[in-house]
Amino acid sequence: MRLLDAIRAEVLKVTTTRMWWILAIVTLVYMAFIGLSLGAAFSFAGDEEMGLPLGDTALAHMVYSLAVTMGYVFPLVLGALSVTGEFRHQTLTPTFLVVPHRGVALLAKGIVQLVLGMVFGVVAFLGTMAAGGSVIAATGGDAALGSGETWLLVLRGVVGMGLWAVIGVGFGALIRNQVAAIVVILALTQFVEPLLRSIAMLNEVSAKIANVLPGSASDALTGASFYQSFGTSSSSLDWWAGGLILIAYAVGAAFLGYWVTWRRDVT
Repeated sequence: MRLLDAIRAEVLKVTTTRMWWILAIVTLVYMAFIGLSLGAAFSFAGDEEMGLPLGDTALAHMVYSLAVTMGYVFPLVLGALSVTGEFRHQTLTPTFLVVPHRGVALLAKGIVQLVLGMVFGVVAFLGTMAAGGSVIAATGGDAALGSGETWLLVLRGVVGMGLWAVIGVGFGALIRNQVAAIVVILALTQFVEPLLRSIAMLNEVSAKIANVLPGSASDALTGASFYQSFGTSSSSLDWWAGGLILIAYAVGAAFLGYWVTWRRDVT
């Protein structure tokens, strides 16, 4: 089967399940809540009282970037589910019978998840910009919706969300148990990496090393970050450097998943 046919089959497989749109609704509601809460907190309390060196469009950019800083877990989980679901429901055998070249099957899955992750990026930014931008504008702040830099931030963030979905595909291939994969993803994204980034700030050398962590690279690609604004993380990388590092993580995760487990016999 050609790659294009494998992509069509993968799209059909994804769109005939309810998981993707349920997760998209959860993403929209959650990011709107986060954008509204933090947008209101910083707007009413003022950035000086909160200890944030924000001004002009920086507050709006920080609130909008929450779509990636806190929302990247959704495309990551979605990408992992696209693979672990194959193992859980034992659909991988017919998949390999139809697409005997396993690399093509994984590549098709990665391409479809890349696009779907970008869709989730649009949904996440819709939530933070609609809710966060509204409260910033209502309190007399600059929602920065007319700024070209704002939309470049959104574009880079959407691409980053797509790359997180591809990382999820590789992650799901590495940890085939669905429950274990989700638990590990939540532990890494919600506790381990944020803690490592905070601890790394205690030393100049470790702070530079932390720039290559996937979350730091994602923030650098987006161009704004909640963690950077609070000084609990730093990133001296340009957006393109952050993008290249995140691409390396995505390709590396997919290749590792293919090499370690995807080539094994399935029943």
